[in-house]
Amino acid sequence: MADKLDEYQGVTGRWHGFKDRCKERYAQWKEDHPNGIVEMLKEALFGIPTSDHQPDRAYDNSDYSDLFRRKNRLELMRISAAVMGIEFSYAGETAFVSPILLQIGVPHEQMTLVWALSPLIGFFMTPLLGSLSDRCSSKHGRRRPFIFLMSIGVCLGLLLVPNSESLGYVFGDLGAINRTEVPSVLGPRSSVLETEGTNHHPWGVFFTIIGTVLLDFDADACQSPARAYLLDVTVPEDHARGLSTFTIMAGLGGFMGYSLGGINWDDTSIGNFFGGHVRAVFSLILIIFIACVSATITSFKEIPLDELHQYEEFKKSAEPAAQLQVESQGNDVEQVEKDVLRKDCSTYGTLEEPQSPSVPNGLPIHEGHGEPLSVKHYLISIIKMPNSLRIVCLTNLFCWMAHVCYSLYFTDFVGESVFGGNPAAPIGSESRINYEAGVRFGCWGMAMYSLSCACYSTVIEKLIKKYGAKKVYVGGLCTYSFGMTLLCILRSQVAVILFSWTAGVMYSTLFTMPYLLVAHYHATGMWDSAGGGCNEKRGIGTDVAVVSSCVFVAQLLISFIMGFTVKATGSTAAVVGVAATLAAAAAVTATKITYLDL
Repeated sequence: MADKLDEYQGVTGRWHGFKDRCKERYAQWKEDHPNGIVEMLKEALFGIPTSDHQPDRAYDNSDYSDLFRRKNRLELMRISAAVMGIEFSYAGETAFVSPILLQIGVPHEQMTLVWALSPLIGFFMTPLLGSLSDRCSSKHGRRRPFIFLMSIGVCLGLLLVPNSESLGYVFGDLGAINRTEVPSVLGPRSSVLETEGTNHHPWGVFFTIIGTVLLDFDADACQSPARAYLLDVTVPEDHARGLSTFTIMAGLGGFMGYSLGGINWDDTSIGNFFGGHVRAVFSLILIIFIACVSATITSFKEIPLDELHQYEEFKKSAEPAAQLQVESQGNDVEQVEKDVLRKDCSTYGTLEEPQSPSVPNGLPIHEGHGEPLSVKHYLISIIKMPNSLRIVCLTNLFCWMAHVCYSLYFTDFVGESVFGGNPAAPIGSESRINYEAGVRFGCWGMAMYSLSCACYSTVIEKLIKKYGAKKVYVGGLCTYSFGMTLLCILRSQVAVILFSWTAGVMYSTLFTMPYLLVAHYHATGMWDSAGGGCNEKRGIGTDVAVVSSCVFVAQLLISFIMGFTVKATGSTAAVVGVAATLAAAAAVTATKITYLDL
């Protein structure tokens, strides 16, 4: 007996206990999934989730019936495919735009001015585009025309950036004098550029800047209608699942995009076919981007605005009869009101007051006699937004500032503070080699952050259901702040890979939580904990665009702050230090958000 007791003590005992728990969990899993893992995967991908609420059949139009049912995971992936293409374009942009500008003679001190052009345009244009999409009268719907137009701008940017130098030659640039083929992470540079005032690529610089602005602005602007489209064509029960899928696709796009740029295409037949490494990368990204956007805009039809007005009349005529029928069945009046609010207040994209809800699933209603929302009213609605939405925007601003620190300056931090390199050192020197090695290693860290974003997005929906939106939001921000703090202290290669995963948690959080909150405010018609509605006539497209515009403000502020901070501290470690501080500030403001019952 003593021998048997000894067997289950110490390491051996813990091992037997672990095996027993594994056997119990496997038995439970087999009981819950009698058809095996293959059928489980089929159900997860192709099975349409059930709903406690039957879809509204008042609008009997088979062309749009799919808008009123729940979507399976593959359908959500197709709806979200556009953001994967956008993230591919982002990866190419962040990896190569700066080197191209340096290569054709743009000084470092002017680089921030180039990057500031897109945020300046986007801050004013993106919310306006969101408002216009709320009342777009195209026969193809409200969101898809804007996705298509923004995608054209992205395609033009993807074509201009890698070919700007060649276009400059066509327009009269003198070309590169004394070009030297020097191994460098920035590629071969012309030695004439080392001499101040000898830039022979004015047209090349012009086309690169135009391509950069088109690529950066349109990629940012395209995300708002893409998100609004997702919310429009899915029922409220699928919004959390859809937004998490949206973020998964974004993370996978970033991960594959950075990996695509890490391949040496010059040694492949593809590189030879397209004319070099940079052109090969941008050409492949262009093809992938077109395929992704095409998959999204052909997934589900949108109901045109004029038909939505007809649907409103159907709803108004059907509501009294439906209410009488429910009351005749003896249902609780309070429960009836909750069901009506839950079902009919899902007015995504609506421009009508919450007190008179009409159309579910993001189908917009206009005020009074159907007049479109004026630009003046739109601008006032931004200034006079509900306090709950204002706090969401403030939190999202801090989040984006913390993330921009990482995404724009991380490779430079790794090159200088982790590898001890110097970007200003002569080419071929040990200090310059170390810096370039750090930049390449930093790209692996960014690939890990994109992969982390995709992985975390698969569980964020479950975490919200289990722990609540507030704990998930604040916890994600604290995780990133903690990771960046440790990275600032340790500054090692292991820390770069390990704590880059916390950046993925942050990106997934800011990509999901603010939009889930905005959708919930519109779905319930409530904007405060007391159950009060918003007195302003607001559309979800407008509010999604306003929240998204925080990224433009963040990029502008960081571009001014970071240079002074690095100079004052004398180290690029300030990059991750500022990121940690801003994430902590976001966590504090996130505790003040109105979460209602999320």
